[in-house]
Amino acid sequence: MGSVPSTSRNGVCASSPETTEYLIGTFVGEKSFPLSSEFWQKLLELPFYAEWPSHRVHQACHLLARNNCYTRHLAKILFHLACYLQESMSTSGVPPLVYGKAVNAVFITSVFLKHLIESAQGGNMNLYLSLHDGESISKDILGDQTLENLVMRNILNFIASIDVSPDTHLLHLELLNFMIIAMSTQLLCGPSPGLNDVNPFLDAAIDLDRSLVISVVRKLLLNYITRPGVPFNQEFGSQSHMLKKVGSAAVNVVSSPFSYLISSSSEGSRSPIADRSLNMLLVLIHYHKCVVSEGYSAIENDNSSTSNSLLKEDTYFSENPYYTALKHVTDCEFDRADVESTAHSGPLVKLPFASLFDTLGMCLADETAVLLLYSLLHGNSAFLDYVLVRTDLDTLLMPILEALYNAPRRTANQIYMLLIILLILSQDSSFNASIHKLILPTVPWYKERLLHQTSLGSLMVIILIRTVQYNLSKLRDVYLHSTCLATLANMAPHVHQLSAYASQRLVGLFYMLSRKYNKLADLRDNKTDTAKGNLIEGSSVVKDVSAELHIYTDFLRLVLEIINAILTYALPRNPEVVYSIMQKQEVFQPFKNHPSFNELLENIYTVLDYFESRMDAQRMDGNWSVNELLQVIIVNCRSWRVEGMKMFTQLRFTYEQESHPEEFFIPYVWQLVLSRCGFKFNTATINLFPVDPPTERLENGVVGSTFPNSDIEKSEYELDP
Repeated sequence: MGSVPSTSRNGVCASSPETTEYLIGTFVGEKSFPLSSEFWQKLLELPFYAEWPSHRVHQACHLLARNNCYTRHLAKILFHLACYLQESMSTSGVPPLVYGKAVNAVFITSVFLKHLIESAQGGNMNLYLSLHDGESISKDILGDQTLENLVMRNILNFIASIDVSPDTHLLHLELLNFMIIAMSTQLLCGPSPGLNDVNPFLDAAIDLDRSLVISVVRKLLLNYITRPGVPFNQEFGSQSHMLKKVGSAAVNVVSSPFSYLISSSSEGSRSPIADRSLNMLLVLIHYHKCVVSEGYSAIENDNSSTSNSLLKEDTYFSENPYYTALKHVTDCEFDRADVESTAHSGPLVKLPFASLFDTLGMCLADETAVLLLYSLLHGNSAFLDYVLVRTDLDTLLMPILEALYNAPRRTANQIYMLLIILLILSQDSSFNASIHKLILPTVPWYKERLLHQTSLGSLMVIILIRTVQYNLSKLRDVYLHSTCLATLANMAPHVHQLSAYASQRLVGLFYMLSRKYNKLADLRDNKTDTAKGNLIEGSSVVKDVSAELHIYTDFLRLVLEIINAILTYALPRNPEVVYSIMQKQEVFQPFKNHPSFNELLENIYTVLDYFESRMDAQRMDGNWSVNELLQVIIVNCRSWRVEGMKMFTQLRFTYEQESHPEEFFIPYVWQLVLSRCGFKFNTATINLFPVDPPTERLENGVVGSTFPNSDIEKSEYELDP
């Protein structure tokens, strides 16, 4: 492959390997064929029975990269793709041959377009998407739009308007694959979108009519919900042979449809259409196009288009219509037209929220599903409201809590997103109340002990504390600590019948953090003494230790505030919390007179004094049994009065994205897409690398950077009754 044969191919059977070699060689060769040439029909009707070695496929890709600037064959096959898609959307019956040509066109385009994007030197990419001036193109087809606009319009129109069926399944799948490849130009850009970024297909998709955008978002979400499977009974036409052979020869450049029949993943029911639809949606909703502010003059400001001052002061991100459409998705079972019309004009995406809720619950083991759930909860108030009124919150929460339980097998980014989801949900008081009313008969995946008849709220407390413990020993990230504790603080005033084990873990959390605090305090004092001989280096070490000590001071205060909130607002409903505090009250003693904690400990000792006095009034010979002590606590909880308690402002933490979340989300989305798209990209050309997760603004909370490297002891502090 790679050169045009010198002998004539007239009279040779179209299915022979020689004809395949000739037509592909002609496509990548130096001679330019006009749009009207019969060559294109022969190329797109070719069955491709021949098996292609990988080196020949790569050889053809290199030849097209060299000759495309003269032949414009990539643009021409894209034009034919657009035409066949338009024909495929006709109201009358569509001949199978039309679908076959469209599949061949999109597959061939995908293979060569991917190579052209990957081989861009230094991020400089020119796909030569304009046609030669001499080409006669009907104005009815192209009009005044660019070729990339025509292609994107017809592809997205087909995806949105044509249902997935055995006849169209393969074309839908390859169009979704093509969209991932066409949008992968973003991989050549940095994590922060800039004016010089070249994303022709993405920009064309962003510029489409709002009505089409809404239809696309709806169809992609419906694909994800309905999860169309591979039609096993389908009699694949000749085009499948081409895909199978070229796909295998190109070493997974684009996966063949048969590869989806064998999958090692068990997240939900496997559906390549659903997976690709979600990948495509995530890329679209997180895309940001950087544009120059109106009225900016490069001459007056004497700045180049790449200067930092221009990027910060004179540019902005244009509105993303796909994200806007996602924000306004409504439940088709509930007519919100009157509600939405005051804040949003025009058509809305309507979906069955019940089906979307169930699908997400089934698929949350997959990171892409987690990111979709986050995007919906954070951006779409209608879906958030729907989730909060569901009585079966375990559908979503159980897979989230199980994933956090298995944190060592999850990525750090997935842990962050799961915790943010819990924080967003915990901002609602009805959520915090309802999770304690839902009783779980058993939690089979929790191995440390048997959990029978445990409330969902108690399990959530247990897992959040366990996540803090994991963070202390592995990740050492202040952001993660802050999110866990903020969620617990939101839950605290609404805790109801917290289980014995959860109550023990809560007191154990204070003990665990206090041990680290005491070690840091001793280390600071020792470093202060030894630093006197080396003022510069010693002062730096002391400063670092003092900064970490300050962080743990805030954490300990927050845990005390959580306990205070339970005792102040929910003590009568939580005798097990009182029991755990009484059982391990010695862990609070060292901090009783500490200026940073004494005020918060006053209420704890008020509670201790109250219940100890009731015990003294019922003195018994011998030791108290666990049941006897707990029974005394339960009885006296009923007569408890809050008047003697010092009232603190009720904590309420809210999540808010930082000012530049795209620096995290764009690389993160592509990291997920590349790991799930079914074909590999050349990582040497990728400039879009994931960055640290976005910190959040937490009212009354602590936000900081990653902990300095230090030896943090892992503590399994079990407080068994």
